[in-house]
Amino acid sequence: MSQPDTHVWPVEPVSPVTHRARQADPRGHWFLVVVAMLLMTFALVLHGYATNDVGETHAAPAGPASSPDLDRVHRGGPVVNTTGQGPSSLRMPARTVALTFDDGPDPLWTPRLLDVLKRHGAKATFFAVGARVAENPDLARRIIDEGHELGNHTYAHADLTGVPAWRLSMEVSLTQKVIAGATGVHTRLVRPPYSSTPDSVTSAQWHALRALGADGYVVALTDLDTKDWSRPGTGQIVRAGTPTRGRGAIVMLHDSGGDRSQTVEAVDQLLSRLRWQGYRAVTLTEGLGLGSAYVPAGTLDQVIGTGLSVAQRASTAFAGSLTWILTAAGVLTLARLLFFLVLAWAHVRRVRGGRRRVGRAPPWPSPPPVSVIVPAYNEAAGIEAAVLSLVTTGYRGEVEVIVVDDGSTDDTAARAAALGLPGVRVIRQQNGGKPSALNTGIAYAAHDLVIMVDGDTVFQPDTIGHLIAPLSDPNVGAVSGNTKVGNRRGLLGRWQHIEYVIGFNLDRRAFDLLGCMPTVPGAIGAFRRAALQSVGGLSVDTLAEDTDLTMAICRRGWRVVYEEKALAWTEAPTSLRQLWRQRYRWCYGTLQAMWKHRRAMAERGTFGRRGLGYLALFQVVLPLLAPVVDVMALYSVLMGDPLPVVAVWAGFVVVQALTGWYALRLDKERARVLWALPLQQFVYRQLMYLVVIQSLATALLGTRLPWQTIRREGIFSS
Repeated sequence: MSQPDTHVWPVEPVSPVTHRARQADPRGHWFLVVVAMLLMTFALVLHGYATNDVGETHAAPAGPASSPDLDRVHRGGPVVNTTGQGPSSLRMPARTVALTFDDGPDPLWTPRLLDVLKRHGAKATFFAVGARVAENPDLARRIIDEGHELGNHTYAHADLTGVPAWRLSMEVSLTQKVIAGATGVHTRLVRPPYSSTPDSVTSAQWHALRALGADGYVVALTDLDTKDWSRPGTGQIVRAGTPTRGRGAIVMLHDSGGDRSQTVEAVDQLLSRLRWQGYRAVTLTEGLGLGSAYVPAGTLDQVIGTGLSVAQRASTAFAGSLTWILTAAGVLTLARLLFFLVLAWAHVRRVRGGRRRVGRAPPWPSPPPVSVIVPAYNEAAGIEAAVLSLVTTGYRGEVEVIVVDDGSTDDTAARAAALGLPGVRVIRQQNGGKPSALNTGIAYAAHDLVIMVDGDTVFQPDTIGHLIAPLSDPNVGAVSGNTKVGNRRGLLGRWQHIEYVIGFNLDRRAFDLLGCMPTVPGAIGAFRRAALQSVGGLSVDTLAEDTDLTMAICRRGWRVVYEEKALAWTEAPTSLRQLWRQRYRWCYGTLQAMWKHRRAMAERGTFGRRGLGYLALFQVVLPLLAPVVDVMALYSVLMGDPLPVVAVWAGFVVVQALTGWYALRLDKERARVLWALPLQQFVYRQLMYLVVIQSLATALLGTRLPWQTIRREGIFSS
């Protein structure tokens, strides 16, 4: 060690920063985020309603088995009128059949059925589900244009026996509007879902039929229910749909809801058989002589129907796309975890493999001299502990410690100088920012190996020796150490501890093998002076000076490696507000560095396509999708079956826990901290993706973010 040198050297900053008035962080984008979330929620709810996932209906209890009115329905025909004193009904005349198709229109099966009907010169009635009309308005128009008939089959195929009056009214009203938007007309015909023949009507269904009749609808049940939805076979469908003894009949079939190939073939055979038997196939109103089923729709209903149709199609496309996107994101996330686990295992085998380990740096002939630079701004709480840990090192070579006080407003410089420690130099400069302070330290450093350490970080006695060991390889330009959270008590501290071990240190093992280390952390990093000189020192272009510097060194062709044994203990934020400020600066600075070094994507070497590609995908794109995941999960829990969501979440937590256990094991840490991992999904994770959104908005709007300082507790001072 050299003799004590604790004089405070006043200097001007090497790279002065012109300070601007602090600009307010952008906030307008949060309004857009909220609007986007609301629109997404609306789209999901609309899609869920159309598919009967939201507001799923169930049949009501049957109620009294009979009543005078219900008995008349049971004995009557399939077309029921409930507007009089009691129910009346109509039947199809002899040798007349009305084929009816429920649940469509379907883009695959409805056109095929229309082609069959056209080939036979037959007409039919289609009881359409409103959501399907909204998705296929062209098919609704084709049905009417080809002389067929449209009826109302509710919007979401709801069981009307299990819904309140307002829901019943809404189901048929929404269907009327989308039919109006597609065709310009309303229909007077309705068929309740899950209905069949008159003799099967329950008391609950009778109440629904009366409500529909009160709204002016003609209710159409059926004479012959083919049950083609169960795919009983073409022959069985034909037999079930053939009237006997020349009687007229309404025949129930389906043109949607699954594979309807048997129905298409059966209709072709049935029409041939009916023609041979002298039947005519007509629309329901034509067969009963009721006149047109349609009334012109008003302009407002047509506009509303068109808008609903557009919204329905958009929500369906959005939900489908979202499913694929989130599935891909989940697969990528799992693949990344597994891939990085394999790389971490390979890295451990390489660095712990004994004498013949692959990639082992040759040992130094003798311990080389080292300069340690400590940039400090208002670090009075922890600077003494940091400097003491550097001086009381077990490293046998010369260690020069340079504390650069960057215009602190507290007594940081005085405390460092008052220690009176050998080999410690304190330099005070006007405030110019951390990169300026580091450049000042580099300029004053006497040695070719330079270690940079934050003023709130302490080293272990063996840290320096381990940290500079890889620099014996002349191809290595920088070494990342292993940063540990010192204040890991409390839930927030444990969350950060887990993140440092799994999210940072495990990743750095993989980056080492892949040759694309994006960041040597400011808390602990060693550099070859030649590597620093090759990139012109530290730049003030970004707030993430450590990431910017590392990327520049990688682009110059230097290797950047990770040394797991070089431990540094840092003080992590102790409040969510402080954590937000820290991560906001990190994320914003990383985005700046990525943009600055974007041309690396087209350069030869491993860093650009691997490192920047990884950061863009896993640190920007996927976090932006995280709010969507949360909204979909919440939607599924509240509106649908929560078990699949819980199962997927539990599966991811298990995989993360196993990954965390392995990462903790590699770092020789206790695994009991993993109890906090599931809780991390409910606050910490949301904070991290909100930081990405805020940072991206700040970057896109061109707002200059000032240095974000956090309050230090001085946990290593005692």
